Amino acid sequence: MTTSVQQNPEYDNSLFPETFPLPHAIEWGEDDYGLYQVFNFFGVEHGFRWIPPGRFLMGSPEYEKDRGKYEVQHWVTLTKGFWLAETTVTQALWQAVMGDNPSEFKAEQNPVERVSWKDAQKFIEKIKTALPELLLKLPTEAQWEYACRAGTQTPFWFESELSLKDANYWGKWDSGDDENSDNLGKTCEVKRFKPNPWGLYQMHGNVWEWCEDYWNEDLGREPAVDPTGPKDGALRVVRGGGWFGIGRDLRSATRKWDDPVIRLNDLGLRLSLGHELQGGGADT
Repeated sequence: MTTSVQQNPEYDNSLFPETFPLPHAIEWGEDDYGLYQVFNFFGVEHGFRWIPPGRFLMGSPEYEKDRGKYEVQHWVTLTKGFWLAETTVTQALWQAVMGDNPSEFKAEQNPVERVSWKDAQKFIEKIKTALPELLLKLPTEAQWEYACRAGTQTPFWFESELSLKDANYWGKWDSGDDENSDNLGKTCEVKRFKPNPWGLYQMHGNVWEWCEDYWNEDLGREPAVDPTGPKDGALRVVRGGGWFGIGRDLRSATRKWDDPVIRLNDLGLRLSLGHELQGGGADT
């Protein structure tokens, strides 16, 4: 069912998307988290949330517990908004598009895993071939962190210490303590935990998420505008932490990388819709 959009006076209307809904949307509207729209991809519905343009501090402050050496804090401005999928790609969606399910932990509403960056590109291209009007891609690393934080500057969007009530991961946040008998020991449903303030589920934990960018270990301290990463490289960025990770891996600022051909059972993807960004290369 389609709902009308009321322009809430709390919003700056200039931050609304230029086109809404996008072609092929089957449902759209506004709720407590903001604007949303739903698409039917090969018979499976997949929802997206509007992420408005804005400015934020990317990286972590030097006093943040368990921060990594690649998290130098700097201002980033995203001049255009974009749509980000409210969940990672499910096994049901991957199966519908690609005709197979490579995941180790089989369940339709769990995230697809054991997919490489190159696999993700083939998946995206197949949807784009069927629905060419949609500018479908992986999010950039800066887009991912901006969306994960949803206006927060704490280690996690929920502004409290991490627990197994908040995310699916292997152990406690305490440094060196990766034992916890209550962890799930595998992936779980993509909507098992509550979403962040922008309506995005499990930006922390469950599976690491591929980003579009090539890996860059030094983001620098200078302000950046619409960064897309290096023009080339051997590795691709992953974000968010996974079910097998310890708590420090789940922080909003945690930055890691993987070979674009690797397939792991804690590594999946989340889709983005929006304007074209130059850089990052398709390397398929």
